[in-house]
Amino acid sequence: MSFQALVTSKDGAGKVSSRVEMIGDDRLPEGNVTVDVEWAGLNYKDGLCLTGAGGLVRNFPHVAGIDFAGTVAESADSRYKAGDKVLLTGWRVGEAHWGGYAQRARVNADWLVPVPESLSTRDTMVAGTAGLTAMLAVDRLEKLGLTPEAGEVLVTGAAGGVGSIALSLLGKLGYTAVAVSGRPEHAEMLKGLGASEIIARDEFMGQPDKPLESARWAGLIDNVGGKVLAKALKQMKYNGIATAIGNAGGIGLDTNVLPFILRGVTLAGIDSVMQPYANRVPAWNRIAEIFDLGAYDGMVSEIGLEALPAAADQILAGQVRGRTIVKLR
Repeated sequence: MSFQALVTSKDGAGKVSSRVEMIGDDRLPEGNVTVDVEWAGLNYKDGLCLTGAGGLVRNFPHVAGIDFAGTVAESADSRYKAGDKVLLTGWRVGEAHWGGYAQRARVNADWLVPVPESLSTRDTMVAGTAGLTAMLAVDRLEKLGLTPEAGEVLVTGAAGGVGSIALSLLGKLGYTAVAVSGRPEHAEMLKGLGASEIIARDEFMGQPDKPLESARWAGLIDNVGGKVLAKALKQMKYNGIATAIGNAGGIGLDTNVLPFILRGVTLAGIDSVMQPYANRVPAWNRIAEIFDLGAYDGMVSEIGLEALPAAADQILAGQVRGRTIVKLR
């Protein structure tokens, strides 16, 4: 069977490029479940894979796409049968293993999750890796004791996929969420998702820098890392809880111990790539329960395979808001 795929290659000079090709099932990697892919997502990591930045892809030619959803075509695993609706995020699919930027994918059954009954395959990719990560962050905040009554929750990188979905989830759960964004043109949209206030990133970073700053945030979902995370930690309230998700602002963290030893701040890391199945299923079920897809629709853009190379450059440049989903069929 032949199908369309966005194949990423590297030439002898080290230049990475991608183009849509017709390939056959014999090109697919090993796996015990073959999926007819219907939708995929565009994430920051996909931008790295499609451009060759970051060295995430070691073997070329390659098919990127770290999340996808579709219908099982063939299965050698008893957990899945032809016709089942499934989704996949993480497990280094799209990096070390061929991913979702093709109309068919072959993967390990252990990496799949059934699509919740109340969601379509498109719905799951509107959420995608970003939605799962945001849900895991909210879950962690709550398990560590955060409640709406504790105070404001700061969300950095709020116009991106994780940040914007986090605002939506927090709002539905009754939290007062404050957004930090470097893109003030999206302020009204972020308020529509549930942000009570929008702080421009330059304004946030321009506040006087001290070892400890005025305590304001009961919770934090940080999607940026670097100087932004360091700044936010200094502003956490007593017993505040911070979650770290991304590194678009750098992998360094130049901070001090005072927020931790004088205010009892907790910093928790959130990883969605290697989360076990037992954690993924309840997270996806909770997304199905509380994520307001209708309210989020204005943050969703649809593209085809041909548009992905340009979109990869845009997401790395911070020019993509919300979620971009890829229609395969």
